[in-house]
Amino acid sequence: MNNIPNISFQSEENTKDFELLNLSKLFARLHTINDHNPTLPHRISFFALLFVTKGTGKHQIDLKEYNLTEGTVLKIAKGQVHSFQKDAKYEGFLLLFTEDFLLNYFSKSSINIISHLYNYHITSPISNYINGNETFLNQLILELKTKNTFAKKNIVAALLDLYLLRLERESNNHKLQNNNSNHYPIFIEFKNFVETNYVTTRNVKDYGKMLFISTKLLNQIVKKFTLNTAKSFIDNYVILEVKRSIVSSNKSFKEIAFENGFDEVTNFTKFFKKHTELTPKQFKMEL
Repeated sequence: MNNIPNISFQSEENTKDFELLNLSKLFARLHTINDHNPTLPHRISFFALLFVTKGTGKHQIDLKEYNLTEGTVLKIAKGQVHSFQKDAKYEGFLLLFTEDFLLNYFSKSSINIISHLYNYHITSPISNYINGNETFLNQLILELKTKNTFAKKNIVAALLDLYLLRLERESNNHKLQNNNSNHYPIFIEFKNFVETNYVTTRNVKDYGKMLFISTKLLNQIVKKFTLNTAKSFIDNYVILEVKRSIVSSNKSFKEIAFENGFDEVTNFTKFFKKHTELTPKQFKMEL
């Protein structure tokens, strides 16, 4: 297999930041997509919501498979790796929107509350929200069909914003009630730094320096949102990236180790086994 392809936003409607796709039509043309195979892992540079309105199926996000049923909504965040089921038969819609759309049309307070947008590491991507999905999709489709284009993007964004806020409330995840605190932007900045710099450093002290705060405060902030230490958050992200590399390439373990910040294969193997109870070779054999 090739490396994980990075997929940018491309719209059939020539829109730059938002699109609603009918899954039946999308599945029918999967074989015509040239830049990547949607049934193999690919990383997206935008946000996506997958709605199932009929039937059952499966979908993979970051190497984990999720069962889809009527009423399922699956949240896929910018930067995540996902893949569609081969020969999928379920029906529904795929809603795509860019980060620019989010930042231009959502309020800052909404962005902070809607956890999965930037905090997918600690929230489940799957929900069953059949009534809410139906109401939202009906309103959205009606608006998209309206010929009067005045304030269309604003209305679409308002509908999406309201839907995501209600979905957040429906999930009622106690760990996310702190998202309005003054420390939430620091946690998100830490997360972004980890994603950008994990190859060069896994040292909590280095991330504290980047954020101009002590390691003690950084640990307190990360524990507040993840119930775990900053070091655990960093290591878990490294493991996720390593797994992505193993699954989606034919590179040697030495190459994968080096690309993910390890100088020695032995250290790489010890680190991987410590966190997964498997060697990289054993993990690959179980795929």
